[in-house]
Amino acid sequence: MSIWWSLHLRREAASVPLARRLLLGTMETAGVDPDISYDLCVALSEACANAVEHAGTSGGDYRVTAHIEGDRCRIEVIDSGPGFTPSLERRPVRALPSRPQQAEHGRGMFLIEALVDHVQFQNRPGRGAVVSFDKVLKWRDGALLKAS
Repeated sequence: MSIWWSLHLRREAASVPLARRLLLGTMETAGVDPDISYDLCVALSEACANAVEHAGTSGGDYRVTAHIEGDRCRIEVIDSGPGFTPSLERRPVRALPSRPQQAEHGRGMFLIEALVDHVQFQNRPGRGAVVSFDKVLKWRDGALLKAS
């Protein structure tokens, strides 16, 4: 069995907890270990917050897609903003220079990378940015979707 859902959200702050709650509810219902669920929800919140904050100045929207298949969850956040700087798209996040602890912006991508197994930042020329990430799932006993 697998679970797949997609949300088309307005680029406003209230959309971030909505996406997070839907993911958390999906994970709880499927029987995913709470620590794994928490990591994915924080990573999703950071990716959504990035789309809300940086995807241009004229309203707009963004899309969140989540897919659980077997023992892996893959999440994708797509916005219609200016995209990432070319250096970020080409370099792995771990290779980026560290930022001062007091910096208010830019830590979200580092946090996403720390919480998931694989992350990719891509530009869609003239159409925005894509943050996609995945994580191997652990299951509670008696989980509905536990991989065989």
